[in-house]
Amino acid sequence: MSEARFVPLERFVERSAEELRRRAEAFRDELRRRRTVRDFSPRPVPREAIVAAIEAAASAPNGANRQPWHFVVVSNPEVKRRIREAAEEEERAFYSGRAPDEWLEALAHLGTDAEKPFLEVAPYLIVVFAESYGVGEDGTRRKNYYVQESVGIATGMLITALHHAGLATLTHTPSPMGFLNEILGRPANERPFLILVTGYPAADAQVPRIEKKPTEEIVTFVE
Repeated sequence: MSEARFVPLERFVERSAEELRRRAEAFRDELRRRRTVRDFSPRPVPREAIVAAIEAAASAPNGANRQPWHFVVVSNPEVKRRIREAAEEEERAFYSGRAPDEWLEALAHLGTDAEKPFLEVAPYLIVVFAESYGVGEDGTRRKNYYVQESVGIATGMLITALHHAGLATLTHTPSPMGFLNEILGRPANERPFLILVTGYPAADAQVPRIEKKPTEEIVTFVE
């Protein structure tokens, strides 16, 4: 068994109570401006911004530091077309019978359907894969821990980083998503977690009229 090794915590920045409050509230206000967008512009996005956002996401806490994620960044038009075709095939099955009526009713106010043009229009698709287990150089398997939780946290940080940079995003989860392994050449130990569509919103983009739950409904303080 390997021994734990520690180094001094050097990067933590302690702030005054007032600055801490101010920064927390400013960040809250910035994230409250975030909206899921389905109408994207084809305008190019600097690749460096995508890389920096992924690097931020990769700093996420994760089980045993296994870092069980892989991000495939797709900008190739032909590959995006293939992903759209495969995703829409699954979506048509979903909307035409696979989904229970209760689920479809819950989605109705969002105006979604089986057509997913954003998969081709947006400049980047970031396909997030969850690594079920690691594979050593000799082919042996290494168990990963808290995979879904770890990848979920990293994905949330990726969405936040992209919004902070000035980009819009959309989480897309056609089910099943096994076609992504085939199209993108990913190994069997990786499972598609979601497709994160990102880019600038279209000039005429519209979003559903929705409200978030008030703080008193989602927070309980035990003092």
